[in-house]
Amino acid sequence: MPSGSNAKRERQYEHIKKSAKDRGESTGRAEEIAARTVNKERAQSGESKTASRTSTQDKSPSKRGGQRSGNRQGPQGPTYDQLYEEARRRGVHGRSSMNKGELRQALGK
Repeated sequence: MPSGSNAKRERQYEHIKKSAKDRGESTGRAEEIAARTVNKERAQSGESKTASRTSTQDKSPSKRGGQRSGNRQGPQGPTYDQLYEEARRRGVHGRSSMNKGELRQALGK
C-alpha cells in the first residue's frame, strides 16, 4: 500500500487483493489490481498528492465494475485465441485444426 494511506484504504486494498486471489489471480497480479484500484479511488477523492487527468475524470473502478477488464471483445467478437481457450476448457475435440468460424460454431456462439 502506498504511504499516506488511511485505514479504510488499507482494508479496501486487502479486500480487493483477496477477491482477486479467490478468482485465481497470482499473488503479484492480485496486488497489482488492488493497488491500481485503491490508487485510483484515492486520486478521485483527493487523497493523493498527484493524479493524472484520466484518474480523476474517468469512472471510478467501483462503479465501472470491470467493464474494461478481462476478455475484451472487439466488433468481431472474441479473438481466435479466446475461442480456442474456451474450446480447450470445454474439451472440444478437433479444436487444433479449426479456424475461428469453426470454433465459434462448435462453441455455439
